[in-house]
Amino acid sequence: MTGDEMLYLYSRLRGMREPLISGHVKHLIQRLGLQNFWSKACGNYSGGNKRKLSTAMAMAADPSVLFLDEPTSGVDPVSRRRIWKALSAAIDNGQSIVLTSHSMEECEALCHRLGIMVNGRFRCLGPVSYLKQKFCQGYSILIKLDPKYGDDGESFQKLKEFIETSIPSSSLRDHHEGLIQYYISDPDTKWDLIFRTMELAKEKWSLFLEDYSVGETTLEQIFLTFARDQINDPSRYKVKSCWNCCKN
Repeated sequence: MTGDEMLYLYSRLRGMREPLISGHVKHLIQRLGLQNFWSKACGNYSGGNKRKLSTAMAMAADPSVLFLDEPTSGVDPVSRRRIWKALSAAIDNGQSIVLTSHSMEECEALCHRLGIMVNGRFRCLGPVSYLKQKFCQGYSILIKLDPKYGDDGESFQKLKEFIETSIPSSSLRDHHEGLIQYYISDPDTKWDLIFRTMELAKEKWSLFLEDYSVGETTLEQIFLTFARDQINDPSRYKVKSCWNCCKN
């Protein structure tokens, strides 16, 4: 079936009246940027165009609730923005959208409420503004270490003590494969103190500390921290080990 035939079918199945379907399908094709592909067999679509067609099919006949699973995964930036614009218009039209995504940028662009799940459990849930206020106050420092020197030895301990002494409100948030992330909880901490501390650290441990960056804490960083909790959760390995025993 072609793209427009799929949209016609879904609109009809959802009870849209026949005289309205043609104009509705053309509107969806234009909104999702499928004008050059609507008459082609959907099996020949690229991955990005299949995503756009799937979104258009979900929107067919203007359902009151849309369920979308990573609607922009594998889509180029221009098409991603087009899908976001179409979904935002659906929200403005009074439709509700429930979506899963690994992109915090996408969640911030589309969602009024956001939940982050780890191992099947919600770690946080609420309006985006609330989560930003709760988790994103202060600053973060991301430090890249030279893997040749390791990141568990004496140099690391001295660097850790130096940062935590120089910036009292700093705390080690993450330490993973040569990357260290510090969270500075006090939003009144001066930028010059942070940069002065890091420049001194880079001078003292020039062979060990490769680079660093400083910025405001974002939802993306919070999400990655929760995701690493899932990776490092020992219960995952217990379940896997139990399953392997059962198979044997």
